[in-house]
Amino acid sequence: MQATKLVASNSSSRMQSSNSLGEFMELKVKLSARNTLSGKVVELKMGQTTSHVKLDIGAGHIVTASITNEAVDELKLKVGDQAWAVIKASDVMIAKDA
Repeated sequence: MQATKLVASNSSSRMQSSNSLGEFMELKVKLSARNTLSGKVVELKMGQTTSHVKLDIGAGHIVTASITNEAVDELKLKVGDQAWAVIKASDVMIAKDA
């Protein structure tokens, strides 16, 4: 079995994998998403099919992501883990009071 961990930066990322012998290798990958935020998992609420993961990215900011329960299991996510929010948005809107 091989475990993979994402080490993210803005435009490219490294994936570190370890095999059953405990040896590490790095796979360099590029993401089309330009926004990655590093943080710590502070809350994990699992529903029937979807989980809500809260990631503390510092300075009092929390990012919440909805991901499948299967993804939580595959990533072996738990509170206290270091993780990354990888954001890919087709558009961003701005609103202002009239």
